[in-house]
Amino acid sequence: MPLKVPPFAELLAGCSRSAVHLETRDVYGVVDEDAEFAAWRDGWRYDHGDRSSWWNGFHQSIADAVGRGVVVRRARVVSEPLSEYVQYEHTCTPQNLTAGEDVRWLPRRLASDLLLPGNDLWIFDDRLIRFSLFGGDGRFIADIMEDGADVVKRHSEAFETIWERAIPHQEYRI
Repeated sequence: MPLKVPPFAELLAGCSRSAVHLETRDVYGVVDEDAEFAAWRDGWRYDHGDRSSWWNGFHQSIADAVGRGVVVRRARVVSEPLSEYVQYEHTCTPQNLTAGEDVRWLPRRLASDLLLPGNDLWIFDDRLIRFSLFGGDGRFIADIMEDGADVVKRHSEAFETIWERAIPHQEYRI
């Protein structure tokens, strides 16, 4: 029987040690971001100094988890030159950092010898995975949960290998 997919904030609230996020796509079609992405393409940029203009429930959930001692890390495997969408993500990353995430970037050319998970994912406390499924156009399809110990172990090991090789956000130049 498939596992129920709780809201992200609930999954993160249940963490006590770690939450890791792996992103492997060069384009995402996140409906909630469409207007901001279009504005960014037209030259608009976030004012990272005005936190009230961009802080949202996601950022608060991350900050709350980090405040409880949870280590939150995000690794992005990206093609170079970067797609427009990944360039947009790069300009938004200071928001993730402000919330308490640690973010690294792994150019796909440096990942050829790695076995990468087939879908983006979050791993919570090395015990539970939430896979995010996307269509070819980048549109979100569904989240699915996995708690099989062997699957979690393999994906946790893959994430750690990616993390070790990836470049910290502050050092990654676009």
